[in-house]
Amino acid sequence: MKSLITVFFLMLSLAGFSQNTEETEIKQTITAFFEAFHKQDSVALKKYVSKEMTLQSVISDAQGEAKIKTTEFSAFLKSIVAIPKEVKFDERILSVAVQSDGLMANAWTDYEFYINKKFSHCGVNSFQLVKENKVWKIFYIVDTRRTDCKKS
Repeated sequence: MKSLITVFFLMLSLAGFSQNTEETEIKQTITAFFEAFHKQDSVALKKYVSKEMTLQSVISDAQGEAKIKTTEFSAFLKSIVAIPKEVKFDERILSVAVQSDGLMANAWTDYEFYINKKFSHCGVNSFQLVKENKVWKIFYIVDTRRTDCKKS
């Protein structure tokens, strides 16, 4: 009976460990994506995304109505590389909540964005990831952008 209980608790701890490892891998993918983003490294950015990458933003029009803006990933890369080197931008991730189910995961990140150390805007990112060849890749990012938020 003691052996059965020991095996049961061992299995529970392994299940918990694998979940933590998976969550860590997902967070590492997002962290690496932002490191490449801040370095304006388009080659590195491509390593962390799927070929099916989609970028969208939920923005508000002049009447305050929600609009969805889609950006081609290639245009996003060009815009990042085109930022002058003297302009420093910093997207600070404030929190990360991860959910996963097998080959798919979601990460919700609150953020603040700074340009030359001056607060620009804040919002959330929702990352959708897929596990391709045992590696987590981002295939969809949607974000919000607003200026009416607490600055840290």
